[in-house]
Amino acid sequence: MQTPLELQIQTLPDSPGVYQYFDKDERLLYVGKAKNLKKRVMSYFNKVNESGRIRVMVRKINTIKHIVVPTESEALLLENNLIKKLQPRYNVLLKDDKSYPWICIKKEPFSRVFSTRNVIKDGSEYFGPYTSFKTVYTLLDLIKELYPLRTCNYDLTETNIRSGKYKVCLEYHIGNCKGPCEGHDTYQNYQDHVNKIREILKGNFKESLRDFKTLMQELAAEMRFEEAQKIKNKIDILERYQARSTVFNPRIKNLDVFSIISDESMAYVNFIQVSHGAIIRSHTMEIKKKLDEPDDELLEIAIVELRDRFNLTSKEVLASHPVDLGEGVIVTVPKLGDKKQILDLSERNARFFRMDQLKQIKIVDPDRHTNRIMAQMKKDLRLTEEPRHIECFDNSNIQGTNPVSACVVFKDGKPSKKDYRHFNIKTVEGPNDFASMEEVVHRRYKRLLAENEPLPQLIIIDGGKGQLSSALKSLEELGLRGKITIIGIAKRLEEIYYPGDSVPMYLDKKSETLKIIQHLRNEAHRFGITHHRDKRSKGALQTSVVSIPGIGEKTMITLLKHFKSVKRLAAAPEEEIIKVVGPSKAKKITDFYKPKE
Repeated sequence: MQTPLELQIQTLPDSPGVYQYFDKDERLLYVGKAKNLKKRVMSYFNKVNESGRIRVMVRKINTIKHIVVPTESEALLLENNLIKKLQPRYNVLLKDDKSYPWICIKKEPFSRVFSTRNVIKDGSEYFGPYTSFKTVYTLLDLIKELYPLRTCNYDLTETNIRSGKYKVCLEYHIGNCKGPCEGHDTYQNYQDHVNKIREILKGNFKESLRDFKTLMQELAAEMRFEEAQKIKNKIDILERYQARSTVFNPRIKNLDVFSIISDESMAYVNFIQVSHGAIIRSHTMEIKKKLDEPDDELLEIAIVELRDRFNLTSKEVLASHPVDLGEGVIVTVPKLGDKKQILDLSERNARFFRMDQLKQIKIVDPDRHTNRIMAQMKKDLRLTEEPRHIECFDNSNIQGTNPVSACVVFKDGKPSKKDYRHFNIKTVEGPNDFASMEEVVHRRYKRLLAENEPLPQLIIIDGGKGQLSSALKSLEELGLRGKITIIGIAKRLEEIYYPGDSVPMYLDKKSETLKIIQHLRNEAHRFGITHHRDKRSKGALQTSVVSIPGIGEKTMITLLKHFKSVKRLAAAPEEEIIKVVGPSKAKKITDFYKPKE
């Protein structure tokens, strides 16, 4: 019997993300990042840790929670944010570590652009955080090369500049600054450069690349090839740099995101808190349905509970469904852009959490798992009772030869192979699927009624409206129409047809109901094709057997295994046949195949 902790580890996804260890009192022990969550967490339990500190921590782990993110880089940023926010006990080495770097455009006359680890709420713009200073330095070097800006901390007001309070420094003389302190650079021109820098930091490199290429061509035209090569290297770096190293748009200052994923009996609400474009908290709540409540109602209840639990005060909420949280709170259901990406990530975390829970239920409580699927199928297919017993029919023939049909049986959503049945078509000549379906359905349920065997709650016909109508005709003759639900499934678009309804129903391609129906259909097809092939092979063999007097089926199988074909057998010398079946039978075979005079 697996422990709850082993089940949690077994059901972790193979995705990048952040994992959190909790002890039996729900105190956070450790936060870590991983490229593959399942492999990373399993490594703590599968190997002998040399560090005594790690061994002590592992013994205390009672619960594992995780947050899925799109990339390893984002997992790194999320780990940093969670450690700073939650200060887990065993992240001692990271508690006092420095923050990740940002690039700041200072709110001041002739704005400075510089790197910083501290975000100060003074109206300045901050871009980041970045995962490494190498990226920051690369961007700042590019900016400095293309747009010379001041690095001093002078208060460059118009009055100070006119009064001649400041003098140009060495940066001006070596070409790194255009000297706004003495009025050598206009405010408008300087801020135009700052605006282009802002676009670089947003990830829009179009104008900057154009300016770089122009500068490179000018340098090359002036025969300054070494300088032109340096600019080309920077262009290459800039072109390879594809996107910001932030989780989301840093302009998103304070935002709470909620999404819901539900099934027939349970709902899962995920909450993500975003600050300065980075995730600082994530939590998934599990809700058991009582009265088949709609998703928007459950989401509204969950948001109120989570905002109270985590003391959330954000005035803007993103949600997967429109909900009413009262005055003062704006609820948005985004369709595009950065906010839609955050909502998608929240839904993905809710979906992963649900999958983890279902995997654990399937292992620990298979009956509950079965009951949930049966309830879901009843709802999806609009049935009056759960389809505990399902039968599916499929026809097989090639150009009308050896027509057969297969009936497969599923009980509680799983194949019951001892109940599978084959049917050889008796009353139909030629490739007539409709008539064949009518025959086998009639024979199947006539026999079940005669033997007083239990009838299925659901019959599935592999085919469209034609095959369904034929099967329905047989049920009507047996007095079973209306007593058993019967549907047809067409292969091309997986349409579900009901009797008397010309408009098909389409199930979600990812739904468990459709997957079980497809499994039934595929099993019926496989079972029917196997029987059809066996029948054709046996028929071909019998053709050879009956045409040679005194030679039985087993002897002919032995001969065909040796000679590979009837043609080779007919051409073989009697001495070779004697080696296989003896002189008496060999003579009968050679006499049969001897040319007639």
